[in-house]
Amino acid sequence: MADQLILVNEHDEITGYGEKLPVHEKGLLHRAFSIFVVNSNNELLLQQRALHKYHSAGLWANTCCSHPIKDENQENTIHRRLKEEMGFDCELEKLFEFVYKTEFGNGLTEYEYDHVYLGRYDKDPIPNHDEVADFKWVPLNEIKNLMNDSPEKFAYWTKFAIDEFLLYIKSLDI
Repeated sequence: MADQLILVNEHDEITGYGEKLPVHEKGLLHRAFSIFVVNSNNELLLQQRALHKYHSAGLWANTCCSHPIKDENQENTIHRRLKEEMGFDCELEKLFEFVYKTEFGNGLTEYEYDHVYLGRYDKDPIPNHDEVADFKWVPLNEIKNLMNDSPEKFAYWTKFAIDEFLLYIKSLDI
C-alpha cells in the first residue's frame, strides 16, 4: 500500500488518511512540512525541484518540503526526508505553521497545513536527483528581490512562507 498522507482540519486535527495523488486530485487539506536551511554566511539553501515531479516541476523551493505519513512520527519524517532529498541532516527548530491552497492547472490542488522548520548547515548538500534537479545558496537579504523579479520560477508555498520566515530569522538575529 502506498504511503498515506495525514488529512487534517484547519486546526491541524487528524480527520483521516489518503494516498498522495487522490488527496491532491480532490484538493483535501493535509499535513505538510517545509524546511529552510541557512548557513553561517546568512544564505538560504534553495532546491530546484526535479523536472519529473507531478507538480511544480523545475521550480525553486525551500530546502526540503514533503508530507508526514501515517504511522511515522513527524520528527522522524522531517529528518528522513531532508536526508533523502538533500543528502544531509541537521538540527531542526520549528518556527511556525500556515495553511495555503493553490490549484496547479493540471487537475491537482495543493491544500496544506504546513509546519515550517529552520535548520543550520554549512556544507553543500548532495542532492538526490530523483527529487532535486539543482541547488543554490542565496543571501537572505537578496531572496525577496530574486522572488519578486521572477515569481514564476518559485514554488507557491515558498513564496507564501518567505515573509514570515524572514521575520523569524530577523528576530533570531541570525
